[in-house]
Amino acid sequence: MRVKICGITNVHDALAAADYGADAVGFVLYKNSPRYIDTKAVKNIISQLPPFVTTVGVFADSEERDIRAIVEECGLDVIQLQGDEPADLCRRLGGRVIKAIRIRDKFSLNRMIPYKVRAFVLDTYREGQLGGTGETFDWSLATEAKKFGKIILAGGLTPENIRQAVEQVRPYGVDVSTGVEERLGKKDPSKLKVFIEAAKKA
Repeated sequence: MRVKICGITNVHDALAAADYGADAVGFVLYKNSPRYIDTKAVKNIISQLPPFVTTVGVFADSEERDIRAIVEECGLDVIQLQGDEPADLCRRLGGRVIKAIRIRDKFSLNRMIPYKVRAFVLDTYREGQLGGTGETFDWSLATEAKKFGKIILAGGLTPENIRQAVEQVRPYGVDVSTGVEERLGKKDPSKLKVFIEAAKKA
C-alpha cells in the first residue's frame, strides 16, 4: 500500500513522514489553502528528503505556464490537479499527472470519464472546499471508481479508520492530511507513525 502525506509545510514533518515509511509527500501550492507553502520552502524541504520519496505538487485551477514553472523550479515528481482543470490540460502536462475528483454521490464518478491520468485522488465533496475536509465519503463508490483507473483514496482518513478503508477499497494508494495533524498545517508524529504502519499492514 502506497501512502502519501499531504499538506506538508515544514522540514520536520516531511522527514518524519519519510522516516515512518511514507511513499510520497504533498505540497499545497494554491494560495487560498490554509496549508499553502511557497516554492522557496518546498525547494528547501525537497533538498533534505531521502531518496525514493516521491514529491507531489498540489495545484488548483492554476495557469499551465505557472504549473510548469513551479514543477521545474522545485523539482517536483508528480502534479496533482485539485480544481476543475479540463482533461486536455492533463494531457498537455503529460507525464505523472494525478487528478482529484470530489465525491458527493454516484454521479460524481462520471467526472472521471474524460481524464487519462496516472491515477485519481478521490476526496470528499464539500461546498467551497477543494480538499482537506477531514470527512469521509461512501467508500463503495471508491470501489466502483476503480474501473476508471488507479485510485488513491482520500477524505477523512485517520489512524483509526485507515485499516478498514484499505481492506474495503483496496486502492492503489491512500492520501491523508487532516487526519494526522496536531493542528492546522502541523503533523502529529505519533499519528503519522500509526497511520503509515496501519495502512501498510492492512
